[in-house]
Amino acid sequence: MKLIGKKALVTGSARGIGRGCAIELARAGADVVVNDRVRTPEAEAVVAEIQDLGRQAVLVEGDAFDYDSCALITQRAIEAMGRLDILISNPAYSRRDDFLDYAPDTFQKVIQGTLVGGFSMSQHVAKHMVERGGGGKIVFISSVHARRPYPRSVAYNAGKAGLNHMALTIAAELVPHRINVNLIEPGWIDTPGEHEAFGAEVMSQAGATLPWGRLGKPEDIGKAAVFLVSDDAAYVTGAALLVDGGLLLQESHS
Repeated sequence: MKLIGKKALVTGSARGIGRGCAIELARAGADVVVNDRVRTPEAEAVVAEIQDLGRQAVLVEGDAFDYDSCALITQRAIEAMGRLDILISNPAYSRRDDFLDYAPDTFQKVIQGTLVGGFSMSQHVAKHMVERGGGGKIVFISSVHARRPYPRSVAYNAGKAGLNHMALTIAAELVPHRINVNLIEPGWIDTPGEHEAFGAEVMSQAGATLPWGRLGKPEDIGKAAVFLVSDDAAYVTGAALLVDGGLLLQESHS
């Protein structure tokens, strides 16, 4: 229970990687603010699961892609928990298409969700952490797309690469305040969004093709997040932790 007494906010935590992070933080002892754009049965189920683990949990609705909405999310989270020690920033929006056909408005929406949303949420929470003193932990959920230019993902690739560089800049600026800022780069994770993008048949076959022999699970990312926000990682800031089951090593296994 490395996170007993800690108060965490996890954006986009109704399902997928965000849900995995919220549950694993609670397993480690943290009280968790669950965030999604609107109240849904999925989001309420995450709150109930965290409460069943014996931790406090509240659902705060709000659009983590919008700057003003991020301010309200932060305010309501602080009101509910008294303070925030941890932010897991999980901006998630992706649409695939060929570069030559990629719609400009879709490009802007992906960048808004993937990069600008991360800036907005982290700035509001960091201001709170600096004001209250005592340090804090911020973890951005990035992607292997930040390192490898996957075709048909021009906006997502650009957004995640930008997110990485932005996080390192934030880490450098927040060192004097003892706020650790790090990234997790998931590989191919078995999430509802990936099933919607690729279909059940492709997903069911994909795991065996990866070096580790399976797709990643949301809890794999959640456990990495627990490490980065715990005292075990007190000396870690400005780092990008690759959690991909060897996906980027795949060519060496071919």
